[in-house]
Amino acid sequence: MLLDERDRKLLDLVQKSIPLTRRPYLAIARELGMGEDEVLSRLKRLKEAGIIRRLGGIFDSRKVGYCGTLCAARVPPERIADVARVVNAYPGVTHNYLREHTYNMWFTILAPSPERLKEIVAEIKAKTGIEDIREFPAVNIFKVYVTFAMDGMNRAHGTRETDR
Repeated sequence: MLLDERDRKLLDLVQKSIPLTRRPYLAIARELGMGEDEVLSRLKRLKEAGIIRRLGGIFDSRKVGYCGTLCAARVPPERIADVARVVNAYPGVTHNYLREHTYNMWFTILAPSPERLKEIVAEIKAKTGIEDIREFPAVNIFKVYVTFAMDGMNRAHGTRETDR
């Protein structure tokens, strides 16, 4: 899919911030000299094309009382798609990816309490039959802020460590 200049400007803007207003897409449209409908249709097209995977806020989960863990599961290769569907059905799963390792499926889970976190892992084990899931609770959180500038000059804006 070819991106035109308006797509590029829109992508640059939504990576940096989305206004916290009743109609954020109208505010974006005004800033870019577009109509709100055009912004919405462009975002929809870019999402359907796979250029945008996710559009939403990033919150410090610990500051709102959540806890998290990284899980590593040993999943038979022929079961990966089925197990991924079960894991990804949980709204607290923020990442799920494969690695070339004995523990080949890694995913992160956020939950409102340590008890709920344990319940989710137990439910995943029960629903998938995968018992070999290791948990690595978050101790230090590292956030990397990266934007993919549409001029081709992708930049990491730094990292920030926050203690758990």
